[in-house]
Amino acid sequence: MNKYFKPRRLIFFFTVCALFIIALIVTYAKLAFAPVTPIAKKKPAVERGSIVDRYGYPLAVQTNFYHMGVSVKNLRDSTKSKEQFAQNIAEPLSLSVEDVLKILNTSKSFVYLKKKMTQTEYEGVKAVTDKYNYNFVSYEKIPGRNYPNHALSSQLIGFMGDDGKGLAGIEFSQQNILQPEITEDSSEEVHGKNIYLTIDENLQYKLEQISYKTMKETQAESMMLIAADSRNGEILSYISLPNSDLNEYGASSQESRVDRPAMYAYEPGSVFKIFTVGIAYDEHKISPNDSFFCDGIYEQKTKGETVRIKCLEHHGWCTPRDGLRYSCNDVLGQIAARVDEDVFIERIRLLGFGEKTGVELPSETTGSVKDTTSRLWSARSQATIAIGQEISVSALQMVQATTAIANGGLPVQLTVIKQITNKDGSIYYSHEPSYKQRVFSKQTADYILSCMETVATAGTGSRANLNDISIGVKTGTAQMADKENGGYSQTDFLSNCMAIFPVEDPQIVLYIVVEKAKGENYAGRIVAPVIAEAADVIIDHLGMSRGSAASLEHNGRITISNTNSIKIGSTVPDFTGKSKRELLPLIENKSVQLHINGSGWVVSQDPAPGTPITENMVIELNLE
Repeated sequence: MNKYFKPRRLIFFFTVCALFIIALIVTYAKLAFAPVTPIAKKKPAVERGSIVDRYGYPLAVQTNFYHMGVSVKNLRDSTKSKEQFAQNIAEPLSLSVEDVLKILNTSKSFVYLKKKMTQTEYEGVKAVTDKYNYNFVSYEKIPGRNYPNHALSSQLIGFMGDDGKGLAGIEFSQQNILQPEITEDSSEEVHGKNIYLTIDENLQYKLEQISYKTMKETQAESMMLIAADSRNGEILSYISLPNSDLNEYGASSQESRVDRPAMYAYEPGSVFKIFTVGIAYDEHKISPNDSFFCDGIYEQKTKGETVRIKCLEHHGWCTPRDGLRYSCNDVLGQIAARVDEDVFIERIRLLGFGEKTGVELPSETTGSVKDTTSRLWSARSQATIAIGQEISVSALQMVQATTAIANGGLPVQLTVIKQITNKDGSIYYSHEPSYKQRVFSKQTADYILSCMETVATAGTGSRANLNDISIGVKTGTAQMADKENGGYSQTDFLSNCMAIFPVEDPQIVLYIVVEKAKGENYAGRIVAPVIAEAADVIIDHLGMSRGSAASLEHNGRITISNTNSIKIGSTVPDFTGKSKRELLPLIENKSVQLHINGSGWVVSQDPAPGTPITENMVIELNLE
């Protein structure tokens, strides 16, 4: 023993121990005196605000979805087989066994088996995974959106991505209002604001049904409809077809996602003639009694170039009113020639063409208005623009410019947002009409409106005439550009019609565009009747007085029957016969999610009355 513990070995051993102790003390000292790393605060939850119609009917509400993930590595290591797991889980996931195995047969260690499951789907799947103790399955709860009306006004409302941010429509443009950014100072739950749109959900539904029917009858590729209150610029109905179910947006086509009234620029054709006559009249270049001779073709030599534009008929001698009444290209070419071309383009820009309207929607087009100094300007440009070609516009620009005719020369700023409220219901923002710079004198606006009434009573828009309420219209059929061969297509047309009513007290501007209809394509024949049908619905819906309204006597006493409020208990109640207004209080109920289809009263529901209530159960209600 004494021979083993030699001094040199002992010195080496104690030296190593001393160095280790010194290193330990130094490390401890560094940790003791180092600044304390603050514990990261848990980010507060954010409740996204709702989107509702002008009366508070829900269009987009907050909900939760679930992503189902599988740790493939742990599944391989477990005693459970892939095949057995796939057989057990396929049915509640609404997938085939082959589809499940296809997802699982991967080199990745983790995969999502299904994303964005609803609460009902989640509960069914989780019951299975809990039963078989599948500990390699995980669920991720994510905030989402439920759209009770599915495809109703889908492009206006927009949709959200998986990250909880808006990607289109109001969901995108008002992202910071609906879901404020979380700051470092945020400690409590953050609530987004609720946005009340200007559209009327019931009116929107009725007009969409008319639009679907029109698309089917004309076999058109697309359609737009805008109905706006000309007095304050509030858009009451906003339709763009084809559209898509916002609850299934990922499966929709690119065409169904396009917000055509805001994003699509096109040549409007003869509807634009109302602005041409308005400009010439306002510049005192024409008077109501002026006469122009139509021999079937507008022909003029300008700057060494001969301009020829065909007219559909030989209309003979015409006043400006007749020019609009017959939609005469020859007369309109002669009228436009009386206005200096620089003044003509300046006045068109003053009407708002060539710039965005500023409505609260993303990706709005400016359209295109040529400058007289542009290399694209030719001797025929002014005459062609006068009849709605060589200029591109959006449907929103057309409606906003027409509000000037309805408002005695003052265009009004269009809007799709009526008000914004805080979570407690207090008003954060309320829309007030904003009038733009005067573009016509009142005399000019009144003259154009009276000409439009003539078009409805005895012109190309006679099929839009309502008989018992005054309406002014202008139709237009424009050849569309042939993108493959250049020039204009001989088969593709854009048919549109503008309407203002009632003429004596303008309240509504209604504009309808049908693109690439099959067979008949003249706007006076396929769009004007739709204007009449839609205007009838609007007039009755808004309660406007009309000559054919029924009259009856009443004793003045009104009896209101008591209606029992609907309550959600442990089972699903019977909703049959309940009106949409009676269903409103249930929208705020956190235990169930209502999917409301249509308007009127409930005619069917799923699940059936008496079904036990589960957390966040989805109840489908069909109204007629």
